[in-house]
Amino acid sequence: MIKGFVSLVGAGPGDPDLLTVKAQRLLRQASVVVYDRLVSQEIMNLVPTGVSCISVGKSVGQHCVPQDEINKLLVSLAKSGRRVVRLKGGDPYLFGRGGEEALVLRQHDIPFEVVPGVTAAAGCSAYAGIPLTHRGMNHGVRFLTGHLHDDKKQGIDWSRVADPDCTLVIYMGLGSLQRISDELVNAGLAASTPTAAVHNGTTASQQKVISTLSDIAGAVERAGLKSPVMIIVGEVVSLSDELDWFQSTVGVRQQSEEDVEYISLDLARA
Repeated sequence: MIKGFVSLVGAGPGDPDLLTVKAQRLLRQASVVVYDRLVSQEIMNLVPTGVSCISVGKSVGQHCVPQDEINKLLVSLAKSGRRVVRLKGGDPYLFGRGGEEALVLRQHDIPFEVVPGVTAAAGCSAYAGIPLTHRGMNHGVRFLTGHLHDDKKQGIDWSRVADPDCTLVIYMGLGSLQRISDELVNAGLAASTPTAAVHNGTTASQQKVISTLSDIAGAVERAGLKSPVMIIVGEVVSLSDELDWFQSTVGVRQQSEEDVEYISLDLARA
């Protein structure tokens, strides 16, 4: 039996310019692309015409394809001899369930590779003007899931997480934002801690809400932010307005892109 090959590829947070060179090459070579909901349309437009694209997108409360079915699909496609690109938003190994899929592929003796992507945490924070680390403000970063469990064995130990010297980056936390805020404040983190919520980070539809930890849930609701939203908690958020290059350089970047196009046209005529 001819076995295919599976590439677990990080698509980054949305901006197609943040795709790695390897990710772009694999998209051009794929015979089938299995992609998540958070992979932007701009990135999917890079897939060559004629390549099969299968959406297995998942959203909060609505799972288009259960994870075990995705696993079976990858195995089936690979066993049929396909060169499969499993395209995931952000990075496959950071809340992307890439490890689970890799284990299934290994169990079925299917060759695979993992291609890291720019994480949603790194992309959303940078495009929102928030350095995740900054000398004199923090000494570390913690990545958390906003999918909370009431079971103490699986739940978050908030007393350990509520560290004023550590930036918190919370994935998938929109639906639990009020509880997350309350838990952190109750565990000792100052209610006045600067907090950001970034929707569709790195894309043209990016929206940013800056508030305090105690007020962020209400601010997000008033702004009408919808998923996906990245939550960032920590003193580094206070730098956001000053370092927000993405919004402040929109016109400059557009002009730069137009200049590059004109230069390309001139070279083509030469």
